[in-house]
Amino acid sequence: MAGFNKVVSTYDEALNGLTSGMTVMVGGFGLCGIPEGLIQQMVKLGVKDLTCISNNAGVDGFGLGLLLEHRQMRTMIASYVGENALFEQLFISGELEVKLTPQGTLAEKIRAGGAGIPAFFTPTGYGTMVAEGKETREYNGKPYVLEEALTADFSLVKAWKADTMGNLIYRRTTMNFNPMMAAAGRITVAEVEEIVEPGELDPDFIHTPGIYVQRVIQGTFEKRIEQRTLLSSTSAS
Repeated sequence: MAGFNKVVSTYDEALNGLTSGMTVMVGGFGLCGIPEGLIQQMVKLGVKDLTCISNNAGVDGFGLGLLLEHRQMRTMIASYVGENALFEQLFISGELEVKLTPQGTLAEKIRAGGAGIPAFFTPTGYGTMVAEGKETREYNGKPYVLEEALTADFSLVKAWKADTMGNLIYRRTTMNFNPMMAAAGRITVAEVEEIVEPGELDPDFIHTPGIYVQRVIQGTFEKRIEQRTLLSSTSAS
């Protein structure tokens, strides 16, 4: 990388500095919009005892499920974990710590981290296990729970297009958690489908400004469908 050019050519460069014990945010929702190559590079590096922050843990054998398969994850902070049988086994056996967080709260914890807001009050989870051990306060007669913001050593996101300066555009639902995670990482690495020169992206459509992104790499994506549903010819008729 030179100057404002944030493009790296190898995954080794993309994840340079990632070590065991770090906290990593990984974009995506299910298998939609996940940085597939960066996840595979984490597996290749063999880093251990990671705290992963993501909406979910992928599926068995793909996405973040690969980290579970190789026992590289110590803690998972997520809002949904229902598509991974190995995840369930590791949690029940005590090999994996799980901090299950309501999805809206998880999104706001990440957004707050990127905005430099240390904590916020939300009514979500009051009176449930979610609120155990947390400060509560009443505003206008309604109880709220104090939730602390989340940040990460590395944020790994997937975008549709980037320019060499790190400005990002996401495509449709692949946006999901990616923009807020891009802002909440000490080092943000974007794996993208296409890289263009500065000025080629319409500034009105840039979702993540390059100031939040330290490295950009062009990847290739399988884009696996999590649950494929087909309409049979019989039912169609």
